[in-house]
Formats: sequence, structure tokens, C-alpha cells
Amino acid sequence: MNKEAERIIPYQGLVVSCQALPDEPLYGSHHMMAMAMAAKEAGAAGIRAGGLEDIRAIKEAVGLPLIGLVKIQHENSGVYITPTLEDALAIHAAGADIVAVDGTGRPRPDGRSLAETIAGLKRAGAAVMADIATFEEGVLAAEWGADYVSTTLCGYTRETAGTPLPNLALLERLAAVLDVPVVAEGGISRPEQAAEALRLGAAFVVVGSAITRPQWIAARYVQAMRHTGSREAGETER
Repeated sequence: MNKEAERIIPYQGLVVSCQALPDEPLYGSHHMMAMAMAAKEAGAAGIRAGGLEDIRAIKEAVGLPLIGLVKIQHENSGVYITPTLEDALAIHAAGADIVAVDGTGRPRPDGRSLAETIAGLKRAGAAVMADIATFEEGVLAAEWGADYVSTTLCGYTRETAGTPLPNLALLERLAAVLDVPVVAEGGISRPEQAAEALRLGAAFVVVGSAITRPQWIAARYVQAMRHTGSREAGETER
């Protein structure tokens, strides 16, 4: 394992993703900062946050190691997470300890390759996390200098759409061959899954919606209760 990378976020720790989209009730730096503070009180080892304003606010208030990104949709590209080198450099300048970038093979909106993007960040002194979707993408990202490889985008690209998540088999394959830390992220909704990811070789685990998206958490309860209520009503009618 890359010892320099390991020192940024404690090995086998929990990283809580504190992000909200503009159409969500908790959108805004004040809310995300509060989420990050709560995560720290719970024992989180780091925070993953999106947007320059949120990154600055959380870094100043919470002090935990921070993985930063920005989500921007471009018409000419499916790349959504930190799509350009300029975006990535701005995240680094805002104080992120690690810059997360799309690590897939999809064309990037600025015309640069992933290798060029990683090289540009490394020249600026940034630690880089490649959010990948496939085994091959993870191997290439590590070869091109990524300090971390994360399974974040498995299930979110055309090639991996419909993959059951979390894809712990992908995590295990990458951890067995890469010398850089492999991060488990994507679809982890239960503590048991996070613990299993560590057992399979994850350097640390990133969990978002299952902790910091109340509307998603509440919806799971509502759906389960509706299903139970409908079934019991049918049994009563019989």
C-alpha cells in the first residue's frame, strides 16, 4: 500500500459523504457542515464533499481529511465528477486533501485524457482519487499515478448499468493486484457491508446516502411499511 496515501485518511476508517443536490432539502453549506460535524462526532475518519463552498466550510469547521469533488454535467460528455482539470485544480486550491475525479474511460469535456488530468494534478501537489467503474479502469488509473482507486462509479456507466451494488467482488479484485489503496464506495447501505469491504481489502469505506440523505433513508421505511400494510390488508380480506 502507498504509505503516503495511507497517512491522509486512517486505514480502515469510515469516510462520510456529505453532499446534497440543488433540488434537495438539505442543499447548502450550512447543512453539509452540520452533517460533517455529526459524522466527526460519530468517529468518522474523513469527509467526502462536493462544491468549492462546501469544501471550504467543512474543512474549516470540521478539520477531518477531506475528499473534494464537483459535479457538473456537460452536454458533450458523460463525465460528471470533476470533469475538467481546471475543476480539479480549483478543488485542490479550496483545501481538499484528496481530489476525486472521474476515472472511467469516457471522453472528458476538456479533451484531456485521464492520464493528463492526473499528471496535471500531481504537478500541483494534489493527491488524486480515481472514481472508476470497472477493473480495467482501476488498473489503468493506478498506472497513470492515481493515489487512490475507488469503486464509486460502478453501476453508473453504460457498461456497468444494472450491476448489483455494492460490488464487493470488484473491490476484492482490485485490492488483490494494486499497490495503491482501494476504496469501497457505491451502494453500501448497511454496517455489515462496510465491515465486509474492509475484510476484502478496502483501505477505507465511503458511505453517503445511507447516512446523510434523510429523504432516501425515510423512503426505505415508507416503502417497506406500505408493502407490509398491503399484504396484511389482503390477508384480512381473504
